[in-house]
Amino acid sequence: MPDRGASPPSLPDDWPDHPDPILVLNRMGSFDWDLDAGVLQMDAQAHEIFDVRPDEYDDRPETLSTRMPPAEALRLDAAVSQAMKNGSENYGAYFRVRRRDGALRWTHTQGCIRRDATGRPRRIIGIVRDATQELSDSEARRAQAEQEDARRRQTNIVQLTTAALAHARTVREVIDALKDTHGLTHLGATSLVMGLVEAGRIRLIAEGPDGSFVEGTRITGMDEAYPMSEAVRTLSPCFIESPEEFAERYPTLWQGITGLDITSAAYLPLIVQARPIGAMGLLYSDRRGFSAEERNILVALGSSIAQSLQRAQFYEQEMDLAQKLQQAMLPRTIPSVPGADLAVRYRAATIGGSLGRDIGGDWYDLIPLPGGRVGAVIGDVQGHDTHAAAVMGQLRIVLRAYAAEGHPPATVMARASVFLNELDTDRSATCLYAEADLSTGVLQMVRAGHIDPLVRRTDGSCERLTVPGGLPLGLSAEFGGLDYPVGTMELDPGDTLLLCTDGLVEQPGADLDDGMKTLCALIAVGPDDVRDLADRLIDVAEERGGDDDVALLLLRRRALDSPRSGGRLKQYVPPGDPGALSETRRMIRTAVSAWGARERADDIELVADEMITNVLMHTEGTAVVTLRVLTGKDRRLRVEVEDSSSALPRRREPGESGVSGRGLLLVEMLTDVWGVEARGGGKCVWSEFVVSKGPDPS
Repeated sequence: MPDRGASPPSLPDDWPDHPDPILVLNRMGSFDWDLDAGVLQMDAQAHEIFDVRPDEYDDRPETLSTRMPPAEALRLDAAVSQAMKNGSENYGAYFRVRRRDGALRWTHTQGCIRRDATGRPRRIIGIVRDATQELSDSEARRAQAEQEDARRRQTNIVQLTTAALAHARTVREVIDALKDTHGLTHLGATSLVMGLVEAGRIRLIAEGPDGSFVEGTRITGMDEAYPMSEAVRTLSPCFIESPEEFAERYPTLWQGITGLDITSAAYLPLIVQARPIGAMGLLYSDRRGFSAEERNILVALGSSIAQSLQRAQFYEQEMDLAQKLQQAMLPRTIPSVPGADLAVRYRAATIGGSLGRDIGGDWYDLIPLPGGRVGAVIGDVQGHDTHAAAVMGQLRIVLRAYAAEGHPPATVMARASVFLNELDTDRSATCLYAEADLSTGVLQMVRAGHIDPLVRRTDGSCERLTVPGGLPLGLSAEFGGLDYPVGTMELDPGDTLLLCTDGLVEQPGADLDDGMKTLCALIAVGPDDVRDLADRLIDVAEERGGDDDVALLLLRRRALDSPRSGGRLKQYVPPGDPGALSETRRMIRTAVSAWGARERADDIELVADEMITNVLMHTEGTAVVTLRVLTGKDRRLRVEVEDSSSALPRRREPGESGVSGRGLLLVEMLTDVWGVEARGGGKCVWSEFVVSKGPDPS
C-alpha cells in the first residue's frame, strides 16, 4: 500500500496548459459563431483546416461554402439546422473540404449550441479537425458513414419539407416553403419550377432563381416537347441525368437554360386522386444521375407537395367565395344623409399571423328614415366563417326592414332577436341600434350585448356613452328577455357618434374598459373629418393585428343647409313597465329642450304623463307616444298618445280623496288645444302647445 504520509508527485510548472495550445497539439481548430450577427470567427488552426488565409476570410460562414462541394455544404447546413430546431445542445458532422490543390479532405466538426432563456439559439462554439486519416483507415467505415449521412439527409429533407408545407395555406405559401432554405433546396437543386394544370394547359406559377425564366414557357400545351408537359401527360417522373441527354430530348428548353450550367434535372408530376394538378421541376448543377433511393425520395416528396397544393387551392377557392359572400352581405354604398357626415370601414380578421385573412360576422348599416331621422346599426355575429357571414347578411336585412317600417328602436331589436332565434342556428349576435333625429339632435339607442358607443364633442373631448342593454340577439328570444331599454341623449351640431365592434377595442391581455379608454384618447387627438378619422382608426387596427374583424361607423351631426320642418319621435310604453314610462319622460324632456321649447318642458311632460297614465290605468294595451313639431303660422309641439280602446276619455269630478278625476282638468289648463281622434279600432288623444316663434330646429 502506498504511504499515506508520502508527498504527492510533483507537477510541471506549465500544468495545466491553456486550451488553445491543447487544441493545436491535437490538430484541432476552434470557432465562435454569433448567429444573430451572422459572424463566424475562427482561430489559426481552423483557417489551416479550411485552407484559407486570414486575409481571405471575412468572418462570414457563407465564405466557407466555397471550400466545400455544394452537396457537402447543404448536408452540413441540414445537420446544424436540425440540431437548432429540435432543441439539441450539441451536434457533430463529417464533411469534405476542397483544398487549393483540388484535393478533398475529410473534416469533422462538433458544436455546442448556446440558447437564451426562451430557447432560441444565439451562439455556437465548437471545434473542427482534419478527419482524413481517421476515415481513410477503413473504406467500409467511410461507406457506412456516407450511408448514414445519406439516410440522415433524406430524413431531414422529408421532415423539413413536411413541416414547412404543414403551415402553408395558399399556393403562394407552398411555393415559398419549397424555395426557402429549409425546403427542397436541401436536395442541392439550383433551380425550381412549378406549373399548374388549367383548362388543358400548364401555367407556370414559380421559377427560380431570378433570370432563369425561359421565354415562351409561361403557358404550354400538354402535347408540347417540354419535360413538365411530359410528366403531366404520362403521370410519370421525368429524370434527365446529363446535359447531353437534356439537349437531345428537349432542345428548345435547353437553349434557354444553358447559362444556368445545368447537369441534371428531375420533373415530377403532381398527382392527387389519380388526377394531375401540375408538375414540378428540380434542376441541378453539381450532379449527374439519380440513385434508386433518391428517385424514390423525390417521388414521395412530389406526392406530399401535390397534397399541399390541392389543399391550398381548396383554401383559396373557399376564401374567395367567402369574401365575395361577405362583400355581398355588407352594404355596397352608404347613402348620403342631409345633416350628417358619414364614414364606414371594415377590416377582416387576421388568422394565423401572416398566413391569410379570414371572414367574420361584423357588419354596419345606415338606414335613412322619414322626418329627418337616420338609423345607424353596428353588429357582430358569433364566429369567423361563411356561416357567420350568411347570418350577418340576413340580420342586416331584417333590421333594415323593421326600422324602415317605422318601429321604435326597442321593437326593432326585439323582432331581430326573435328572427335570429327562429333561424334555428347556433349563432348569437351582439348589436347596437341608434336612431338619430338630425333636425333636433335627439338620439335614441338600444344595445343587445354590444359594447357602448362613443361620442366626440366639438371641444375635442371623447366620452363613452353608457347605454342600458339587454341580452344578445337570439339569446334574448330564447330566454324570454326581449325587453330592450332605450337610452336617450342629445347630439349637438359638430358632435361625432362612433359605433364599432369589439375588434377595435379588445387587445390580448388588456381589460375592455382600458381598451375603451385607449380608444377615447385616440379619437380625441384624431382628425376632425370623419373619413380621415375612420382611416386612422383602421390603420391602428391593422398595425395591432389581431384575430377579430373590425366594423366601424362614424356619424357627425352638422347644421342643415336649409331649414327643415320639426322632428318626430315615437315611443311605446307597455303596461307594467315603470322603466319604459321613466324613459319616455326623459325622451320628452330631452326632445323639448332640443327643439327650443325649454320653457314649456314641465307642462308638456306633465300633460304627456297624464295622458299615458290614463291609457295604462283604463285600457289593457300599450300606450304609443308620438312627439312632433308642427310648423305653420305658429310653431307648435304636438303630443299624441294612442291606445287600442275605443272608449273616449270623459271628464269626472275629483273624488273625496282628490286623488283621481283631475286628469282632463290638467290637460285643459296646460295645453293650448287638445282633442280626440278615432284611429282604427282605437283612439288618439292629442295635445298641442304653442312654443316660441323662433326658427325651426335644425
